[in-house]
Amino acid sequence: MTTPLLTVNQLSKTFQRRGHPVCAVNNVSFSLNAGETWALVGESGSGKSTTGRLVLGLTPATGGDVQFEGRSLNGLNAAGWRSVRRDMQMIFQDPLSSLDPKRRVGYSLEEPLMIHGIDSRKKRVADILEQVGLRPQDASRYPHEFSGGQRQRIGIARALILKPKLIICDEPVSALDVSIQSQILNLLMALQREYGLAYLFISHDLNVVRHIADRVGVMHRGQLVEQGETERIFTQPGHDYTRYLLNAILPAHPASGAPVRAVANG
Repeated sequence: MTTPLLTVNQLSKTFQRRGHPVCAVNNVSFSLNAGETWALVGESGSGKSTTGRLVLGLTPATGGDVQFEGRSLNGLNAAGWRSVRRDMQMIFQDPLSSLDPKRRVGYSLEEPLMIHGIDSRKKRVADILEQVGLRPQDASRYPHEFSGGQRQRIGIARALILKPKLIICDEPVSALDVSIQSQILNLLMALQREYGLAYLFISHDLNVVRHIADRVGVMHRGQLVEQGETERIFTQPGHDYTRYLLNAILPAHPASGAPVRAVANG
């Protein structure tokens, strides 16, 4: 049996808020295989984005374990995380959050290469810009000179430039117009096919999730209440909260087979 690329086991995170503990993530467990898209869905405040940050070590966990390629990430020092993050990258909802507005795009794309001591940086920047649908000469421009969709392409390029195995996509299209969403989703799927990428795709938009995900996990109040194959979740939901989410986008009960609006190709 093949070892999953990512295994999350009873992951938990408790914050202190006004002197009281708040459990943002509560004993969440799932696995993600190489080349697969595993989507984490739920309403705002459900704990899905916190889970993504815990997986990448951007937020320290209160309990549980994350394994990458069979290796536990618990207790890694800074050097250990630097090595792991070459294979685990993130795409943010707002690409400007990962780009320095005072730096040209080329520098922001070269920076991860410099950190990891990788040569031929100018060529790799030119190549990755072309792969995400931009021009090599765009490296000389600043982030504010691009549209929202173009900035998200730059965010994808930054995540991809180290040739990772896993990319955590945290609401990567929620701030974009529907037509631009389609273009970005199709780009992500094309890149996945080309490089064998795995995606942990975090979203509140079930239409987007049905378009891109192989499997889905549903989060509610910090707990993973249901998970399974995408079509099974959409047509035979097993939890009341999953049915509640689906009823918000379907004109009829999901078990009736009523279609979900597909994201258009583009």
